[in-house]
Amino acid sequence: MENKKDKLDIIFDMQKSLDDDIVNRRGLHGITREEWVQKEILAIISELSEILDEVNFKWWKNPKEVNDRALKEEMIDVLHFFVSMCSKAGMTSDELFELYKEKNKENFDRQYGRSEKKGYEVN
Repeated sequence: MENKKDKLDIIFDMQKSLDDDIVNRRGLHGITREEWVQKEILAIISELSEILDEVNFKWWKNPKEVNDRALKEEMIDVLHFFVSMCSKAGMTSDELFELYKEKNKENFDRQYGRSEKKGYEVN
């Protein structure tokens, strides 16, 4: 039976190809993992700011109709940098999925008072 890749695996592979191409094309071989993560965080912050601009964050301006395509493209830009950061931190798509499931369960447990984390007790 053929081992088919799921969509998240494909996204991780595509991002690695893009990252490798950018590093080679722009000669960015000397950047440390720590520096890469810092750069990815700054890029994500920049992209999140662009999302804010798409959804009329500036209350002092006349609102414009939200451009759904542009909004989605900015979200994809965040995903690009997030997946890149995951890869540079040594996280695979499988590990991301497993850690997400664990954290999602914990977040539900917190809401229902089943967590050891303080501050989430049910009244």
